[in-house]
Amino acid sequence: MTKTLHTPQPRFDLLRVPLVGRLLRWRWGRLTGQLLLLLAALLLIYDGFTGPQLAPDNLATVVVWVHYRGLVVFALLFFGNLFCMNCPFTLPRTLAHKLSIRGWRWPRRLRNKWTAVTILILYFWLYEWLDLWASPVITAWLIIGYFVAAFILEAFFTESPFCKYVCPLGTFNFASSTISPLQISVSSRDTCRTCVGKECINGSAQTLGCGTQLFAPQITSNMDCILCLDCARACPHDNVALTVRHPLRETSQLNTWPRRWDLNFLILIFAFTGVSNAFGMVPPVYQLEIWLASVLHTQNEGLILLLIFTVLNLVLPIGLGLGAAWLSRALAKRKESLRLTLARYAPAFAPLAFTGWLTHYGGFHFLSSALAIIPVMQSFLLDNHITIFGQPDWTKGPVLPMAWLDPIELVVVLAGFGASLYVLTIRARRSRDGLAAQLPWIILLLALAIAMMIIFYLPMEMRGSAFFS
Repeated sequence: MTKTLHTPQPRFDLLRVPLVGRLLRWRWGRLTGQLLLLLAALLLIYDGFTGPQLAPDNLATVVVWVHYRGLVVFALLFFGNLFCMNCPFTLPRTLAHKLSIRGWRWPRRLRNKWTAVTILILYFWLYEWLDLWASPVITAWLIIGYFVAAFILEAFFTESPFCKYVCPLGTFNFASSTISPLQISVSSRDTCRTCVGKECINGSAQTLGCGTQLFAPQITSNMDCILCLDCARACPHDNVALTVRHPLRETSQLNTWPRRWDLNFLILIFAFTGVSNAFGMVPPVYQLEIWLASVLHTQNEGLILLLIFTVLNLVLPIGLGLGAAWLSRALAKRKESLRLTLARYAPAFAPLAFTGWLTHYGGFHFLSSALAIIPVMQSFLLDNHITIFGQPDWTKGPVLPMAWLDPIELVVVLAGFGASLYVLTIRARRSRDGLAAQLPWIILLLALAIAMMIIFYLPMEMRGSAFFS
């Protein structure tokens, strides 16, 4: 069945802005950004292996667990998927494709988000169990692992499976970018209809096409879009646009992405992991661990944490999501599958989910510790016999007064809750559902928002931050 071309007329095309647009469409624009982040990654690997193994004094742990995460969520909020656009892990893509002998398709059964979701959940478990945030060496190996995995998968498979189906960072960015203000579109539907080469997806002699196999005029969602702009560079008609949109447009439309189990559970799991990741940093989690150790008669922390995060990140979102869908369907008196009911309302959780991560990564970790990079860099230079920047001042850390953080976090969570309620109402109205059908989802949203506010107000570990904390 032929898909309908989706071509909203762009109100504002960032690619038409004189200087910015030219830079974004520049043939070497993405490569330049990738090389800069590659140099940063190599620096982190070097200090991770050779520098001090105390987390707050090492570039690998401070940059990865404080600055990278904070900057990513702010970029997603104000612009879009900028990290994937400049991701250094995909630098070997061109070389890998040249080495590819067969260019196998990714297995059909794995062409979904379940692999990435599973890896993401395992990552959060390992993050807590192995204290990744506290180990510069493990952090360095993690970066190397990303490079190796990306290269291997790109070398033997087409359709950039690492980005689309495997990478947990990309999955996090895809889910977050559903409320980002930029989206790939096209300027003319007729131009796409008459285009013979479809270079935006197939590539040209000079430029690769879309790595995740998205056809520009059919894009309705930022899901799977790495914002590489290869489609814009490859298009011979200069027809691809990078348009500004309302941040809630994608989540409030009913058919922005397929009604698949994996995509809609991804949003719910994205919301619950935002809560559980913060829960892993507050005192009640240690009390829960002690209680489970006594009940299960084991001191195996890995097993206990696996149980906790499996329940929080998998059992609860899937169980409560199915329960809310069943109750919503019954109250609406609809005769449809639970999959359709879930797909109707799960996207409404995206705004609250993202604000949970924004509060945690951007509000707490970044704003409370961003300036710690200054003494850490000074220490790194001193360790390498560069003394021109003086001795490190380890009192540097917060960007804002610490007393401001709790009120800011509260406002952000409330804003996310309000945005999710708005999206829920819009989706219900367009589906002709009444208040009764919305109630299970409203209750679930409210419970998540309350959990966020309670956890964010508890004392948290200042991981990878300055010594003053």
